[in-house]
Amino acid sequence: MDLEQRVAALERRLAALERPAAGGTEPAPVPGSDPDELWALRGLQTQLAGLGAENGGVLYTGAVRIPAGQTYEWQYALTTDTVLDGDWADAADVFAALGQPVRLRLLRAVLDGRGTAAELTALDGTGTTGQIYHHLRQLTAAGWLRTAARGRHEVPADRVVPLLVMLTAAGH
Repeated sequence: MDLEQRVAALERRLAALERPAAGGTEPAPVPGSDPDELWALRGLQTQLAGLGAENGGVLYTGAVRIPAGQTYEWQYALTTDTVLDGDWADAADVFAALGQPVRLRLLRAVLDGRGTAAELTALDGTGTTGQIYHHLRQLTAAGWLRTAARGRHEVPADRVVPLLVMLTAAGH
């Protein structure tokens, strides 16, 4: 895409953002109406066509810099058949580990750079030291945390983007 096309695409996106939201005098833009808006989807469709994946697929990707300063770039794709044919029960513990507000708060604190048990127990409203250790064990068993050097907890690099995708999918 040349510079003129890129500028035109940016101008269309800016115009869409500046339009009044639903209920205003102009209609809100229809998601997916701009072909440039679905660039990731178009790339996935091209890849799937090359694989002969007739039923499509799912892709999630991200390029993020967390408050603690680390940068992660990650993508993952599966065919629809692979997702639908898998044993979904295997995901129950992974989801269950995120089903507690205190655990989500601990994950956020770790992403913010507070990773030692002492730093995490200092957070207000997270419970007793024993309760925090219980939550840390649950998050570690589900793969959302791991213990790094000197007793620091961290979100594994291959879990940062999936965690943010799950939070995004949950409406956050």
